[in-house]
Amino acid sequence: MKIMTRQGAVGALLLAAMLSFAPTHSPAQDSGAKRRVLDRVAVAYSALARDLALEGVVTVDALVAPDGSVKAVEIKSGHPVLAQAAANAVRRWRWEPAARESHELVEVRFSPE
Repeated sequence: MKIMTRQGAVGALLLAAMLSFAPTHSPAQDSGAKRRVLDRVAVAYSALARDLALEGVVTVDALVAPDGSVKAVEIKSGHPVLAQAAANAVRRWRWEPAARESHELVEVRFSPE
């Protein structure tokens, strides 16, 4: 019985220590204020996607530098065939300049035409 109590106490202390050393939210990566897109490159709907009549939404997280250029993109969700086309296009977008870099969440919609 005492062993379980000690394990519980050790677990609680370990959890408290982990929470006290957890990384804090950095204002440099704040996505609360959306930046306006200045230059939006059209997304290419690939021949494979067209042949398969794929449609849907790809969500991309763009890390935007203070000058408005895209430093990195990360696919958050969407069909893999569509995701690469969305990432390639968003990499070439430009946002308005800001004091800090920011994460901009972008939804790219695909539909066969």
